[in-house]
Amino acid sequence: MDPETARQVAAALAIAIGAIAPAFGLGMIGSKAMEALGRNPEAADQIFVPLILSLAFTEAIGIYALVTALIIKFV
Repeated sequence: MDPETARQVAAALAIAIGAIAPAFGLGMIGSKAMEALGRNPEAADQIFVPLILSLAFTEAIGIYALVTALIIKFV
């Protein structure tokens, strides 16, 4: 395998693996937030800010994986 092919495979694996974990995390965060709201609708104001922060931090992991894949591919 030549170096360019190895870089393409490494970049593909970096983004594939780096996108799976945040996808599961986002699903679990949303699921638990909806479950909490279903059990206690009055707590919507208290749940909203931690929910948004959790979603943002989880999405950042996917962005880090994308940046890593781009660095592997083009540098």
